[in-house]
Amino acid sequence: MRAGVKSRGDILTRHLSVLLAAGAILASAGMASAQTKGDWVLGNYKGSGYWFAGVIEKIEGDTITVRYDDNERETTSLGKVRPYDWMIGSKVECNFKGAGEWYKGKITSLAGEKVGIAYDDGDKETTKTGLCRSK
Repeated sequence: MRAGVKSRGDILTRHLSVLLAAGAILASAGMASAQTKGDWVLGNYKGSGYWFAGVIEKIEGDTITVRYDDNERETTSLGKVRPYDWMIGSKVECNFKGAGEWYKGKITSLAGEKVGIAYDDGDKETTKTGLCRSK
């Protein structure tokens, strides 16, 4: 092999290293905690095991107050919220027509607090994030 010319293995190893580093950076960014007043987050409301959309109203140390999209408020630890990560295709459960029954579906559109849902049973609706939750 000529001096200064890298082998195919060297090039592949270099590309793999770059891809692994980029993946690590993206993974750590997704795990970052929301820490700023006004951030849109998902909170585990009263430890229910469900994640509800809301906005951080106040942070004091590791205590956080969240105003959920259904206008409930909760003061909890920072560890009980995560960055808002709902997107088109995300699996959620929503309170169909606000009638009190929760049904599984996927997000088909998002515009602020307005969300389109395609339910697993074939029904569809446009509702508000305050009527949805995720596991």
